[in-house]
Amino acid sequence: MTELMQFFIDGAWRDPLASRSHPVVNPATEQPMYSVALGSRGDVDVAVAAAKRAFETHSMGHAERVALLERLIEAYQARTKDLAAAVSDEMGAPIVFAEHFQVKSGLNNLIATLNALKAFKFEERMGSALVLREAVGVVGMITPWNWPLNQITAKVAPALAAGCAMILKPSELTPSSASIFAEIIDQAGVPRGLFNLVNGLGPEVGTALSEHGDVDMISFTGSTKAGIDVAQRAARTVKRVGQELGGKSPNIILESPKFEDAVSGGARYLFNNAGQSCIAPSRMLVPISLMNDAAAIAKRVADDIRVGDPRSTDTQMGPVVSETQWNKIQDFINSGIDEGASLVTGGPGRPAGINRGYYVRPTVFAEVANDMTIAREEIFGPVLAIIGYRDTDEAIRIANDTPYGLGGYVSAGTLDEALDVARRIRAGTVNVNGAVFDRAAPFGGYKQSGNGREWGKIGLEEFLEFKAIAGAA
Repeated sequence: MTELMQFFIDGAWRDPLASRSHPVVNPATEQPMYSVALGSRGDVDVAVAAAKRAFETHSMGHAERVALLERLIEAYQARTKDLAAAVSDEMGAPIVFAEHFQVKSGLNNLIATLNALKAFKFEERMGSALVLREAVGVVGMITPWNWPLNQITAKVAPALAAGCAMILKPSELTPSSASIFAEIIDQAGVPRGLFNLVNGLGPEVGTALSEHGDVDMISFTGSTKAGIDVAQRAARTVKRVGQELGGKSPNIILESPKFEDAVSGGARYLFNNAGQSCIAPSRMLVPISLMNDAAAIAKRVADDIRVGDPRSTDTQMGPVVSETQWNKIQDFINSGIDEGASLVTGGPGRPAGINRGYYVRPTVFAEVANDMTIAREEIFGPVLAIIGYRDTDEAIRIANDTPYGLGGYVSAGTLDEALDVARRIRAGTVNVNGAVFDRAAPFGGYKQSGNGREWGKIGLEEFLEFKAIAGAA
């Protein structure tokens, strides 16, 4: 991989104003792969000025935006292998998972936005008024490392569909997938200045975007702590803020003939992406009478996971993204042991036979109380906490006893039973009986999991202002 020492601004690759860089480390080998340039407030100023010019001068009609997204989808698909390799090397996702889930999630976002745009009405009459939906303007986008392409496309696609201009700051841990995406943008013929990419650190580039007076909206995905900081800085210029933040999703499993499948499926889903998903079902709630059964099932799943080299097609779980993240997960595992949870399998340290790389043992705790650290805080690693409940009311109380509200999962014998529980969970997205996400539906959270929604028609509306013209009838 070549050094990433330029930013994509105003339709061209440009040198940063100052020469500063950051090494990008392969989490499987702990070795630096290349360096990425770190931007400054001055670089943000240049990118914002380009975006503002583009927003004021480029005006695409509905049909033109549809055609643009169609070209973007075609160009994205042509780079599938390159994108998968970048994600695998930078954040440790197994190569098969990277291609079929990480990269595919980005494609699904593009397709869902295209479908929403085709049917979208930018004007409608309400009484005697004509209501217009117009682009919010210049958007600053700050995205994380765990699902880099999913989060980039969930913001860029609807922003383009709405007619916005944008500046993207991806994570400094996963910059090459974002760089390839910038090449895809160029290949698709996005008008110059509508999309700009500035790499850098959150306290510098992210802060500059949040505070900038010519940025009309910030779309942020990351931790709740960082999201609070972004919102506070954005408030000084009263810009719109969309946030997708942390989660501690409950997975309520009711007693039914499907119990074993529900437990094994929930455990496997948690261990996907090495547990590094904000929507991960990290709290598994089961009837107390079935605690031992659930622990044994989850243990089999964890022990069967093939942990190893992300570039091997046999690998099911790679390393976590960084040494910092590895150390945090170790602290959480040790806290579970110290606070009295029952360690079923896994535990501290690397998996057997692995002596380098940021690999974590797939870990299962049983007999977890909901006031334990591993049940309260977002671990962002392959650590499952199994919590017992006495009846459905208690399960729902435990599920909602969290500052987060991003996701929830319910497994029951019938759809009606599952829906009854799902309606009582305080979360933005609830999956029942193993259903997959539908990109046409909105995604986002309650409480400290954020505000605003992504995906589909409602995600497109996030990037629009409403204008009422009274007396237009």
